[in-house]
Amino acid sequence: MHKLSFILFVFFSLPVWSQTRITWETLADVKFTDKYSEEVKAYYYYPHFGTTVKELEGKEVFIKGFILALEPKEDIYILSQNPYSSCFFCGNGGPESIIELKLKPGYPKFKMDQVVTMKGRMKLNKDDIYQCNYILQEAEVFEERW
Repeated sequence: MHKLSFILFVFFSLPVWSQTRITWETLADVKFTDKYSEEVKAYYYYPHFGTTVKELEGKEVFIKGFILALEPKEDIYILSQNPYSSCFFCGNGGPESIIELKLKPGYPKFKMDQVVTMKGRMKLNKDDIYQCNYILQEAEVFEERW
Protein backbone atom coordinates (compact mmCIF):
# COMPACT_ATOMS: atom_id res chain seq x y z
CA MET A 1 0.00 0.00 0.00
CA HIS A 2 2.87 2.39 0.82
CA LYS A 3 4.50 1.71 -2.54
CA LEU A 4 1.27 2.46 -4.37
CA SER A 5 0.83 5.73 -2.44
CA PHE A 6 4.40 6.76 -3.25
CA ILE A 7 4.00 5.91 -6.95
CA LEU A 8 0.75 7.91 -7.16
CA PHE A 9 2.37 10.86 -5.37
CA VAL A 10 5.31 10.88 -7.80
CA PHE A 11 3.06 10.45 -10.84
CA PHE A 12 0.81 13.38 -9.95
CA SER A 13 3.68 15.58 -8.78
CA LEU A 14 5.85 15.27 -11.91
CA PRO A 15 4.02 18.01 -13.86
CA VAL A 16 4.69 20.44 -11.01
CA TRP A 17 8.38 19.52 -10.77
CA SER A 18 8.97 20.11 -14.47
CA GLN A 19 8.13 23.80 -14.14
CA THR A 20 10.01 26.56 -12.40
CA ARG A 21 8.17 28.97 -10.13
CA ILE A 22 9.50 32.47 -10.63
CA THR A 23 8.72 35.75 -8.93
CA TRP A 24 8.86 39.35 -10.04
CA GLU A 25 12.01 39.65 -7.95
CA THR A 26 13.58 36.96 -10.16
CA LEU A 27 12.81 39.03 -13.26
CA ALA A 28 14.44 42.10 -11.72
CA ASP A 29 17.84 40.57 -12.56
CA VAL A 30 18.20 42.86 -15.57
CA LYS A 31 19.79 46.25 -16.26
CA PHE A 32 18.76 48.67 -18.98
CA THR A 33 20.69 51.14 -21.08
CA ASP A 34 19.33 53.66 -23.54
CA LYS A 35 19.75 52.58 -27.15
CA TYR A 36 18.79 54.56 -30.22
CA SER A 37 16.56 53.00 -32.87
CA GLU A 38 16.89 54.40 -36.39
CA GLU A 39 13.63 52.68 -37.29
CA VAL A 40 11.51 54.66 -34.82
CA LYS A 41 13.92 57.61 -34.40
CA ALA A 42 13.83 57.31 -30.62
CA TYR A 43 15.66 55.81 -27.65
CA TYR A 44 14.39 52.69 -25.94
CA TYR A 45 15.42 50.58 -22.93
CA TYR A 46 17.84 47.91 -24.12
CA PRO A 47 17.99 44.96 -21.67
CA HIS A 48 21.12 43.29 -20.30
CA PHE A 49 19.76 40.13 -18.69
CA GLY A 50 21.46 38.82 -15.57
CA THR A 51 22.54 35.21 -15.08
CA THR A 52 19.39 34.25 -13.16
CA VAL A 53 17.15 35.49 -15.97
CA LYS A 54 19.30 34.00 -18.76
CA GLU A 55 18.86 30.57 -17.15
CA LEU A 56 15.09 30.87 -17.71
CA GLU A 57 15.35 31.07 -21.51
CA GLY A 58 13.22 28.30 -23.04
CA LYS A 59 12.16 26.87 -19.67
CA GLU A 60 8.59 26.28 -18.61
CA VAL A 61 7.84 28.68 -15.77
CA PHE A 62 4.88 29.87 -13.78
CA ILE A 63 4.29 33.23 -12.15
CA LYS A 64 1.44 35.07 -10.46
CA GLY A 65 0.36 38.54 -11.51
CA PHE A 66 -2.36 40.89 -12.75
CA ILE A 67 -3.86 40.48 -16.22
CA LEU A 68 -3.80 43.64 -18.32
CA ALA A 69 -6.22 43.18 -21.21
CA LEU A 70 -4.72 45.77 -23.58
CA GLU A 71 -6.42 44.67 -26.83
CA PRO A 72 -8.53 41.57 -26.12
CA LYS A 73 -9.95 41.47 -29.68
CA GLU A 74 -6.39 41.19 -30.99
CA ASP A 75 -5.22 38.79 -28.24
CA ILE A 76 -2.87 41.34 -26.66
CA TYR A 77 -2.55 40.54 -22.98
CA ILE A 78 0.14 41.38 -20.45
CA LEU A 79 0.85 39.84 -17.07
CA SER A 80 1.95 42.57 -14.68
CA GLN A 81 3.50 42.77 -11.25
CA ASN A 82 1.10 45.63 -10.53
CA PRO A 83 -2.55 46.36 -11.30
CA TYR A 84 -3.38 48.57 -14.29
CA SER A 85 -3.61 51.78 -12.23
CA SER A 86 0.04 51.44 -11.19
CA CYS A 87 1.58 49.30 -13.93
CA PHE A 88 4.71 49.97 -15.98
CA PHE A 89 2.74 51.83 -18.66
CA CYS A 90 1.37 54.20 -16.01
CA GLY A 91 4.76 55.03 -14.51
CA ASN A 92 5.21 52.46 -11.73
CA GLY A 93 7.94 49.88 -12.24
CA GLY A 94 10.07 49.19 -15.27
CA PRO A 95 9.95 46.87 -18.28
CA GLU A 96 10.94 44.00 -15.98
CA SER A 97 7.56 44.24 -14.25
CA ILE A 98 5.54 42.97 -17.25
CA ILE A 99 5.40 39.81 -19.36
CA GLU A 100 3.80 39.63 -22.78
CA LEU A 101 1.45 36.64 -23.03
CA LYS A 102 1.27 34.52 -26.17
CA LEU A 103 -1.79 32.53 -25.12
CA LYS A 104 -2.67 28.99 -26.15
CA PRO A 105 -5.87 28.72 -28.21
CA GLY A 106 -9.07 28.40 -26.22
CA TYR A 107 -7.94 30.58 -23.34
CA PRO A 108 -10.63 31.87 -20.94
CA LYS A 109 -11.95 35.42 -21.00
CA PHE A 110 -9.91 37.62 -18.71
CA LYS A 111 -10.95 40.70 -16.79
CA MET A 112 -8.68 43.70 -16.30
CA ASP A 113 -6.63 43.27 -13.10
CA GLN A 114 -7.69 39.64 -12.68
CA VAL A 115 -5.08 37.90 -10.52
CA VAL A 116 -3.89 34.65 -12.09
CA THR A 117 -0.94 32.31 -12.10
CA MET A 118 0.24 31.78 -15.66
CA LYS A 119 2.38 28.98 -17.03
CA GLY A 120 4.35 28.99 -20.27
CA ARG A 121 7.76 28.83 -21.93
CA MET A 122 9.93 31.87 -21.21
CA LYS A 123 11.41 33.78 -24.12
CA LEU A 124 13.84 36.65 -23.57
CA ASN A 125 13.63 39.48 -26.08
CA LYS A 126 16.47 41.96 -26.56
CA ASP A 127 16.02 43.14 -30.11
CA ASP A 128 12.35 43.38 -31.15
CA ILE A 129 11.26 46.82 -29.93
CA TYR A 130 7.63 45.98 -30.70
CA GLN A 131 7.46 43.24 -28.05
CA CYS A 132 8.13 43.08 -24.32
CA ASN A 133 11.48 41.93 -22.96
CA TYR A 134 9.80 38.95 -21.33
CA ILE A 135 7.41 36.82 -23.39
CA LEU A 136 5.53 33.81 -22.06
CA GLN A 137 4.89 31.55 -25.04
CA GLU A 138 2.17 28.87 -25.05
CA ALA A 139 0.80 30.65 -21.98
CA GLU A 140 -2.14 29.25 -20.05
CA VAL A 141 -3.67 29.60 -16.62
CA PHE A 142 -1.83 27.40 -14.14
CA GLU A 143 -4.04 25.50 -11.72
CA GLU A 144 -2.03 24.81 -8.60
CA ARG A 145 -2.73 21.32 -7.25
CA TRP A 146 -1.35 21.54 -3.76
